[in-house]
Amino acid sequence: EVQLVESGGGLVQPGGSLRLSCAASGFTFSTTGMKWVRQAPGKGLEWVSGISSGGATTYYADSVKGRFTISRDNAGKTVYLQMTRLKNEDTAIYYCATGTLGRTVSTTTQGTQVTVSS
Repeated sequence: EVQLVESGGGLVQPGGSLRLSCAASGFTFSTTGMKWVRQAPGKGLEWVSGISSGGATTYYADSVKGRFTISRDNAGKTVYLQMTRLKNEDTAIYYCATGTLGRTVSTTTQGTQVTVSS
């Protein structure tokens, strides 16, 4: 069974930084592309970033390009999202999911809340 557990969210002021983590189990992590997807209050799911299985190729939505960095540790079966220069509009629940692109996420993943506010 695929299990993904996100952590690292919290309350941060505009311009601040956070690092999200996603611990994976139940599948062959090292051969699976991964992504982050978010859902802002009252809005639909938005794809944020993706990374290839080996970590060599990364993808970003225009809204976060230059501010967010996705990375992974295949030995530790963890994917990360380093978020800098956070904006109010980055406020959302952040989910990690298998796959590199697209907005689909597992129905069982809980996500981690990121709130950007002064």
